[in-house]
Amino acid sequence: MLIGTINIKIFIPSSQSLKDKRRVVKRLIKKLQNKFNISVAEIDSLEQWQVSEIGVAIVGNETRVLDQQISRIIDFIDEQPDFQLVNIVTQIL
Repeated sequence: MLIGTINIKIFIPSSQSLKDKRRVVKRLIKKLQNKFNISVAEIDSLEQWQVSEIGVAIVGNETRVLDQQISRIIDFIDEQPDFQLVNIVTQIL
């Protein structure tokens, strides 16, 4: 069994409060869970109102399959208009 992880840092320029930020982050998390059936959570920068760090976990049995899934997830996130990607770190364990 292999585990793929993605750490995503995003900047939300339109956010003026934690409430605005949480609205954007919750919407992204729900979209990712529904589209890819993966585990997603906000993992850091919880009290910063324009920055969020989100963690994604994927389980699979082949590195190639995990790489493809990670690429699709990153492409999907990059297409979202509500925020800007700051940093992405991927790892397969």
